[in-house]
Amino acid sequence: MKFLKVFCVVGFLVVLVSNIWSISTWVEARGVYDDICYLRQAHLFERFGLRGIDTNIVLDDDHYLAGKLKEVGFPDWNDPKRIPCHTWIANAGKYVLQYPPGTGFILSLFPTGFQVVPLYILTSVVAVGFSLIALTYASTFYQLMLVAAFGDAAIYLMINPTKASYSVAPTMMICALAGFLTAKLFTDGPRQRFFLLALIGLLIGISVNVRLPNLFLAAGYCLYLGGAFLWTRSREMFLQGVVFGVALLIGMAPTLIANTINAGNPLSTTYSGVDVVPPELNPGILWRYFVDVQFILLGIAAVWTGLLWRFNRARAGRIAVLIAANLAVNLIFFMTHPIFTPYYIIPIDMLSLWTLLFATLDLRGERAADSAAFHQPANA
Repeated sequence: MKFLKVFCVVGFLVVLVSNIWSISTWVEARGVYDDICYLRQAHLFERFGLRGIDTNIVLDDDHYLAGKLKEVGFPDWNDPKRIPCHTWIANAGKYVLQYPPGTGFILSLFPTGFQVVPLYILTSVVAVGFSLIALTYASTFYQLMLVAAFGDAAIYLMINPTKASYSVAPTMMICALAGFLTAKLFTDGPRQRFFLLALIGLLIGISVNVRLPNLFLAAGYCLYLGGAFLWTRSREMFLQGVVFGVALLIGMAPTLIANTINAGNPLSTTYSGVDVVPPELNPGILWRYFVDVQFILLGIAAVWTGLLWRFNRARAGRIAVLIAANLAVNLIFFMTHPIFTPYYIIPIDMLSLWTLLFATLDLRGERAADSAAFHQPANA
């Protein structure tokens, strides 16, 4: 087993090196308007510190955004009405960036002009780290094969399709940690549950600052905690829900502050156009999801959740219910969204899969420990 684990580690490192080699060739000015707007938010933080959360277009007095748009050949670089990723806020009389501030803030932590490459390298390293943690839980050949296959795929996914949007890279890191903690939520003792719920709520709240639709990652937790309270009517379940909700709000506080500054109200959106139209079922959108890798990952998560429920309901029933609820809500939202991207359901895919991986390994470990304890001879 020790040799096989070393072999798995080598495999993870090979994929990591491949990722780093590929990422090192990337350029930040690749002609994608979203990229430019995320970099503009990073530039505002670099210039003004935390006051960079104000994204009023008049603050482009150093012509950073105009310069970036001219680099990619955008014809209307000097017309605020045509600048991409910016919304006109009528009650405030200004054009503001539509994205929450988290992705730009994270990019601003790296050197100007060399922000994207280190972010994605860090994302890949985090994937390797959690794969190595999973490896320590594996105690049989089949578990090792599961961890090896999952780890190699997860590390590769950190560049493709993650490279499609800068907001997905930090989201992937948060999903890995939140998945690990969610598995522990149902395998650790009740004393740790409040602390774990607070951490998970805080993490998902922080992810909302990175990418606004990440708010739906909290849906399964809210439904599970709400349903458990209605079922038990216990004070403990009520307090667990309160802890999760408060931590979620604390985590997403930067977005609420940004909305207040840029849109005049913490609950007002800075998005416009197709992102705020009513949901609809579009066969073309559904088909594009159906043939995309992110839907395959969702299908794997759904089947894995069903298997966990079917064969280990006594120990894993609650976590299966939470994951199933989360998958269902996110699937309904994104399948009725009028546009398609290759990364929209990647966050719920990876949050679910990381949770399932650690839950499966934890439960196997518990079963092995229980079996060893049962067969151990009693001391005289």
